[in-house]
Amino acid sequence: MKLISWNVNGLRACMNKGFMDFFRDVNADIFCIQESKMQKEQANFTFEGYYDFWNSAEKKGYSGTLILSREKPVNVGYDMGIAHHDKEGRIITAEFQKFYLVNVYTPNSKSELERLPYRQEWEDDFRAFLLNLAKKKGVIICGDLNVAHNEIDLKNPKTNRRNAGFTDEERAKMTELLESGFIDSYRYFYPDKKDAYTWWSYFGKAREKNVGWRIDYFLLSKNLESNLKSASIYPQILGSDHCPVGIEISGLD
Repeated sequence: MKLISWNVNGLRACMNKGFMDFFRDVNADIFCIQESKMQKEQANFTFEGYYDFWNSAEKKGYSGTLILSREKPVNVGYDMGIAHHDKEGRIITAEFQKFYLVNVYTPNSKSELERLPYRQEWEDDFRAFLLNLAKKKGVIICGDLNVAHNEIDLKNPKTNRRNAGFTDEERAKMTELLESGFIDSYRYFYPDKKDAYTWWSYFGKAREKNVGWRIDYFLLSKNLESNLKSASIYPQILGSDHCPVGIEISGLD
């Protein structure tokens, strides 16, 4: 089973930059999108052969998540059930027979770290949400987690130390999440691989120079370790400031 995740930074814009070419070529069983930045009724396109589940922000043109799945989930849930977290369309949970899939777009701490205190609260609540799911069956989390976990995960760690996405606080929360029972699928296969990034600034030819950050992930609960067969980053795929990431799993069909 092939799973793909991509922060498209505006799905309608990405549609004009080759989204459907990649979507068809990669032929995923499940395709998760972050930053759709639209409501379902605004779509003038369809995803033939897929069930589609949208969670849009109350604020138009902002945030938003989408799951496309060939197989119909047993159940689909939206958000965390915590009112002040549930206005930005950031989480969709699809339950399948043998696992949960959680598609997430984690809040950015923003410049001047104005949203860092909120982000810390979100992290604790999200971890509790995931651990509650994990009591029932294996959990796969994918999406833009808005943190480069370790120095190897961004090009310039020293100069970015107190910048959003690489604060000690955000990195510690990621460590806490992993230590609570989850595997970073890409580092599972490539623990020492450098220059493997998923996001690049639009400024200063960052992508051309590969001055990037790895902030898009697939995490799996440890009881799914034996099902994990591969993990991939697709830096050659353009259309957004992020590139897609993916995993292949077996035995969960």
